[in-house]
Order: sequence, then structure tokens, then C-alpha cells
Amino acid sequence: MEAAKKGEDYDLIDPRTKKKVGKLNAARVLDAIVEMAWKNGEPGLVFLDEINRDNPTPELGEIESTNPCGEQPLLAYESCNLGSINLSSMVTDRRINWDKLRKTAHTAVHFLDNVIDVNRYPLAKIERNTKATRKIGLGIMGFADMLARLNIAYDSKEGIATAENIMKFVQKEAQKASQKLAEERGVFPSYDKSIHRERGVKLRNATTTTIAPTGSISMIANCSSGIEPFFSLLYHKEVLGGEKLLYVNKEFERVVQQKKWYSPQLLRDIVDNRGSCRGIAKVPPEVQDVFVTSFDISPEDHIKMQAAFQKYTDSAVSKTVNFPNEATKEDIKRSYLLAHKLGCKGTTVYRDQSREKQVYTTAKPREKNRLLPRPRERVISGITIETRTGCGDLYVTINEDEKGNPFEVFAQLGKSGGCAASQTEAIGRLTSLCLRSGISWQQVAKQLKGITCDRSYGFGKEKILSCADAVAKAIELHGESKKSRGGQKNPLPSLEKPRIDDKVKSNQESEGNVLRRGRWIGACPDCGSSAIEYEGGCFICKSCGYTECS
Repeated sequence: MEAAKKGEDYDLIDPRTKKKVGKLNAARVLDAIVEMAWKNGEPGLVFLDEINRDNPTPELGEIESTNPCGEQPLLAYESCNLGSINLSSMVTDRRINWDKLRKTAHTAVHFLDNVIDVNRYPLAKIERNTKATRKIGLGIMGFADMLARLNIAYDSKEGIATAENIMKFVQKEAQKASQKLAEERGVFPSYDKSIHRERGVKLRNATTTTIAPTGSISMIANCSSGIEPFFSLLYHKEVLGGEKLLYVNKEFERVVQQKKWYSPQLLRDIVDNRGSCRGIAKVPPEVQDVFVTSFDISPEDHIKMQAAFQKYTDSAVSKTVNFPNEATKEDIKRSYLLAHKLGCKGTTVYRDQSREKQVYTTAKPREKNRLLPRPRERVISGITIETRTGCGDLYVTINEDEKGNPFEVFAQLGKSGGCAASQTEAIGRLTSLCLRSGISWQQVAKQLKGITCDRSYGFGKEKILSCADAVAKAIELHGESKKSRGGQKNPLPSLEKPRIDDKVKSNQESEGNVLRRGRWIGACPDCGSSAIEYEGGCFICKSCGYTECS
């Protein structure tokens, strides 16, 4: 990162031989990372130098990576053993209950240490390495709930200070509990090769604290996840029997009921405002300040909050830095540099709706710049191409616009009926919609070509894999014929009734097209809800608990 700031090169080191094998320009590499992160949130950054500065057992080796969500840097064949304290339960009479938090931290450390011994490991090497350092990761969740109960804004100096005080306390008490266990059960086996021996601190566990995203367990505990702000104040939650209920953030609901300015219209306004109450006139400014959502908070404040927790965390902190859709690449780059400067051990960014096939969105679709299909003239002309498929003769009619370009497609199976006929009709309708909406015939053909079914027809290069494949080849044949006639609108006589199996070359990309699979779009693939949050590098459904990382 220092080289990137200066625009300098850095050495490429072979991880096996440790020898220099080349050079790269650090600034260009960082720009490439920024480019991809801006496009779809990947990759995240891990600052290995910062991680290894806190490596508790450097004699055992350097840490080279983390778990997928980034909160647990580990040596090879070590394992995650994590737990989280629900901070929303640590508030009594609008004050932090420090005594309850202390007792919970001690109980949790004892529990996590027990897990190491009772656990059944998939490999002997994992068991051996896990028990050698006995690393545990006690963290927190429900932090946003706690701040709301304390009437503290997440993106405020008081919010940052509260984060530092909470984690400093949890870290201190977790280490006290580990020291007590060391007296009773002994230090971890690799203690003599650890930095703790040099410091004269006897611990049962090489690390004691970690902050995980807690996507699933926070749902079970009905609290906010990890150290993240509220993702949305409203969303639908699926209950037993498939019924969907409107879920209102419990802390916000409490305030609304106390102030007595609840109305159905207010909830609709919040939904229309991406689940946020900021900027809604009916909500008092002091309430807007406290009940901020992830997209209300600036990237700088996201990172400052992560750094505040990292200051008193042994391992690392999993957190997502949320950006609005209009954020620039330079915004992303600045956040990376700030995270490195403030001592974070890694960072993940996500620009809203940047994933090509995003699972969730909180915003209503933007109505400006909508793509509308061209209207159809009453009379248009074209050609009909006949070909054989496994379902019978297929007639593909391609009508043209005033420039001779494909405008609409009708696909009809001879005398066939039922499902096959309805599918070909559907293909024709959707293809027509694409063509009338400005999508090129080449793109449409590319998507359809190579689709297979169990009733293919023919052999070799002339093989028709499915009705969709036949439609694609008919579209390509039409395009090739247009080139041969110099863009003239009227078709050549030789194209009156060609057979595709005689005239169309096979697409060398067919197999690749068949293998292309997108990710889900618009809703949870399990329950269909749109209440999806992106955290710790994963999409998590707040309605049913589905996660793409499980």
C-alpha cells in the first residue's frame, strides 16, 4: 500500500521458494482491484503486514489468509471457534450494564475453550493445530441496537467512542477469563513460541477476540448483525406456512409508539426511501440521527467504526463499507487507503446494485432513463425459415424494421401442441421484446444458441440442440443473408425457404454458452423476499435466513 501511494513497483515473491520472480507497479495493481470492487464488490482487501504484526505465534509461521468473511486470520489448518455477545441485552435503564457484560464475557470464554476439546475435527492435523494455539474469537452483535437504546447516533463521535469503550472492556475481560483458565487448565501448548511469553502474560488461548458478521445468529437472536448499522428499518419476514409479515425495527417501533406519530403512510414513506427515515419530514431530526441505515452513513464513518473496534480486537473485524450506486472508483480507492491508514486488517466494500445479478435491493427501481420497446407498425415484412427439430418442423418468421434489421420473431412448431409449442411461442415473444428494445440480434442469438434439451435433431455441425437453438440459428442465418445482400431490406430469392441444417455453421461457443450460469436476481432464491443484506462478503436473507455462503 505504501508503494501504491508513491506509484512505485514492488517485488513478486514465489511463496514456495521465497525468491523474487518479477515486479509489478503497486499503483496499477491497486487501480485494478478498485476497478473490480467498483463493478461488483470483489475482491476485498486483506492487509497481511498489519495482520502479522499481531500474529501471536510468529515462530509457528506467517499468517497468509483469513476465513472467507475476513474476521479470523489463521495459520494453516487452524479453525474458527467464534461466539458473539448480544449487546442489545446489555442495556438496563438506558445505560450499559457493565457488570452483566463482564459476567457474559467470562462465561463465553469458558464455553469457547470447552468447545475446542469437545469438538470433533474432520482431520487430525486440524485438531492438532487448533489445540496447539487454542484460538478463540469472542465478539459482539447487536451494536446498532445498543446505540439506539442509548440514543446515540452510529455515525457520531459518541458512537465511535462507545465502540472503543465496549470493545476495550470485552477484550480486557476476555483476557482475564483466559488467564484464569490458564491457572486452572494450563497455558496453550505453543505458549513458549508466542508473544505472550515475552510479555509475561499466561493465557489459555493465543487469541480471545474476533468480530464476525453474525448474519445468521443475529437473526436468531433478533438483533442487528455484528457491528453493522441497521440495513433497513422495514422489511418483510417469512414465518411458518410461508406467510410474509412486515417487520419493523424493534427499536424504531418503540420510539414511534412512544412519540405517537405512527401512521401507515409513514411506513410507506420509509419503504420508498430505501428503508431509511432520513429526510422524511414526519420524523423528528433527533430520531433521524439515531436511526441511520447503512447507506445513510458515509464510507469514512463506516471505516472509522471498523477501526475503533479493531483497536481492541486480537484477530480481525468483519465489516462491509456501503457505497451508494453513484459512488466513483476514486471513492472506493480513498476508502481502501483510509482503512490501511487507520490500522484495519482488511476491508470489504459494496456499491449498491453493483452486482450483475444482485439478490436484494432496498431502493425502488429508478424510473428515469427507462428502456421502452419500439412500437410496432401495423404492416411489416420479413422472411420465414423452416428447419427440423426434435419436436418437429419449426417455422421461424423474422420481420424487419425500416432498415432491414430484425424487429420481431415468431416461432411456431408445425402440428405440435402442448408444452413444446408454448415454449417456442414464449421464445419468440421474448426475442421480439429484446429486439424492439434495442438489444442486438447477435446478443439475442448468443444467449439462445447452445441451449440443449433431450430431443435434439441431427448430427455434428448441423445438429439442432433444441427449439431455442434453432431460433438462434435462424436469427444468425437472417443476419448472414443481410450481409450478403449488402444491407438491402428485401431478402434474396435463395432465402425463400432455406433449411438451417444445410446452411448454418455450428457455433464454437455453444458449450461455453450452455455452461454460463448467472446468479439470482431481485429476490431470495429460497423464499422470494427482497429483504436481503450484503455483509461480510455474503448475501443474507433477513426473512428466512438463507445465505449464499452456507
